[in-house]
Amino acid sequence: MHDFFRSRAGKQLLVLLGVGVSLWTLGFELRFHENLLHFIMAFRSADAIFLAVRVAGAMSIVYSALRIYDLRKEMDIRSTAEARADWIATHDQLTKLPNRYAFERTKISVGQAGEQDIATITLFSVDLDDFKKVNDLVGHKGGDALLVEVSRRLGAFADPSCVYRFGGDEFIIIARGLTLAKEDAFSRMIVQAITRPIMIGNFVAEVGASVGYARLPDHGQTLDDVAHCSDVAMYEAKSTGPNHSFAFNPAMQHKVTESARFEAKLRSAIEAGTIRPHYQPLIDLRTGHICGFEALARWVDEDGVSVPPLNFIGVAEETGLITDLFKQLLAQACRDARSWPEELILSFNVSPVQMEDRLLASRILKILEDADLPPQRLEIEITENALIGDPDMAALIIEDLHQAGVQIALDDFGTGYSSLAQLARYKFDKIKIDKSFVATYGSDERQEKIVRAMLGLGRSLNIKTTAEGIEEHSQLSYLLSHGCDIGQGYLFGKAMPAEEALGFIYDRDAILSA
Repeated sequence: MHDFFRSRAGKQLLVLLGVGVSLWTLGFELRFHENLLHFIMAFRSADAIFLAVRVAGAMSIVYSALRIYDLRKEMDIRSTAEARADWIATHDQLTKLPNRYAFERTKISVGQAGEQDIATITLFSVDLDDFKKVNDLVGHKGGDALLVEVSRRLGAFADPSCVYRFGGDEFIIIARGLTLAKEDAFSRMIVQAITRPIMIGNFVAEVGASVGYARLPDHGQTLDDVAHCSDVAMYEAKSTGPNHSFAFNPAMQHKVTESARFEAKLRSAIEAGTIRPHYQPLIDLRTGHICGFEALARWVDEDGVSVPPLNFIGVAEETGLITDLFKQLLAQACRDARSWPEELILSFNVSPVQMEDRLLASRILKILEDADLPPQRLEIEITENALIGDPDMAALIIEDLHQAGVQIALDDFGTGYSSLAQLARYKFDKIKIDKSFVATYGSDERQEKIVRAMLGLGRSLNIKTTAEGIEEHSQLSYLLSHGCDIGQGYLFGKAMPAEEALGFIYDRDAILSA
């Protein structure tokens, strides 16, 4: 009851009652009741009752009119609020474009459209290239400004109500009535519109675009099916490099299916622990003794087929399986290394993806602790490309590992970005000369000079150098004559299982002793 009198309707009733009481009081003071009594006596009682009913009816009509007005106003407010809530639910707050939920509604309406309308629908999936770099350079506010501008450009030559933002840097465009030739031209227009420079404050940002498109009903009977096909085509375009646009074809779906099957197979192999570390010897070129082994992942599937690391490492990085695989392989390698002589080190590669993990150093140290392997016996190899994603994070990880006693080697030296800058910024214990330089010995004079410069750089910085891919005695002689410290390659031994590595140690010691 209390809530009712606090409402607008309750307040109106109280006002009317107040007016009535006031009139009654005024009439009493003016002795209106005596005049009313004489009035009633002058007329029949039925007339008095009728008059009272008329007065009460008039009051009721006034009250009802006020309530109807208020109800209509409340309905308008509620309708406006519902429309606003619906707009918020179906639109991206940053770009004001329709979102994924709005697209889901569109699928229903298209599904109910006529056959003639359905036959003219083309879906374009758009994904920005290098958007993360813009975020890193100008911050998230700058990235938001870029997305707003991209949205404006897309809406400039396509109906904004048919341009959807699915989150992040992914967009969907629905177009109608395009011929095959116009679809291709439209996709190229999308790329051109996005790749034009964008001013963000005083900074000129540039991003690329990958576009895939599919047609209904040629590539599916529902908008959902066609959207999937356009996504497949977009990822195919993205895999070929920035600023490409591809139309969907069934071969792409077959490739995606095979990729999904391979991913499931890889996941099962990691869970079963069938991917094992093999060990390639590292040889001290001055003494000929073994100074350690590099652990390399090897996978023989259930069919007995050896799967190259290049095939499954990349998939593990893309799917987020690399962390589990890394921990599993490093733990096994550390356990194996405990059986080696104490002076031998274990060299282990870290993926560029893992260098964005702030907990990487603690994960490595925990594995060493569990395996009871001293940190001084572990050498972590990091490629130059792994350092450019987040240089500050990489510096923290390297510093944490160094403080714990773990050695750090710069892998594939000379093949990445800004090699000298990396040597100046980070502290490395060793640089590894990529096998591509060693392989050209004797056939490319410029490559030989580069190798000689790398070895000289290592000596001047007091950093040991390791040459990979040594397969011939002439290569070994050349490297020895120019001061290379450590060698690795088929000339000394291929990657081998743990039990063979232990035998290799004793056999080589025996040969050197003899």
